[in-house]
Amino acid sequence: MTTTERIGVWNQVVGQEAAVETLTSAASAAAKIVAGEPAPPGAMTHAWLLTGPPGSGRSVAARTFAAALQCSTGTGCDACPGCHTTMAGTHADVRLVVPEGLSISVAEMRALVQAAARRPTTGNWQVVIIEDADRLTEGASNALLKAVEEPPDRTVFLLCAPSDHPEDVSVTIRSRCRLVTLRTPAPEAIADVLVRRDHVDPERAHWAASVCGGHVGRARRLAT
Repeated sequence: MTTTERIGVWNQVVGQEAAVETLTSAASAAAKIVAGEPAPPGAMTHAWLLTGPPGSGRSVAARTFAAALQCSTGTGCDACPGCHTTMAGTHADVRLVVPEGLSISVAEMRALVQAAARRPTTGNWQVVIIEDADRLTEGASNALLKAVEEPPDRTVFLLCAPSDHPEDVSVTIRSRCRLVTLRTPAPEAIADVLVRRDHVDPERAHWAASVCGGHVGRARRLAT
């Protein structure tokens, strides 16, 4: 399924057909779990590691997946409160961790794990998105590992790390996560999203896509 054929929030994920297929299947299975229905074995798990080169959209894919998990239909419809608040960064049960310095501290991770252990308040799941998970200190990794090894029923951890340094994420944590690998988006996919989402003139969109080095955010800045 190409970007232009996708529905809802998944249109935000550029040029990542294989990853989107995996994550949409997982979101569908998660909705069945919430409803108390049988879900396909292995489709949904409690810990994910999203890797990819700079500009591939790791954080966007993680937030989009989180929206689909909180979606009232399990599809990422982009029409329900769960989708809207997750994509806006205001959902009470979705926590985003962005390193302010060179690392993520053990104190910050312990507080996050404790909060994530609670049952969801308004959504379907407690979702924790950790950007640049390769910056976890050893102590923070150990604190996270305990939660990943013994996860609460309705908690999902989404870790993002650059594909050129995935080994910087603890081996033990990596072994507990399902890996989703993102690639450098093709210029055609980047141009398409600039035209469709950002209403950029097609000629300018194709120029920006051709010189951005596969970095979606850079292309948007160049085009707008």
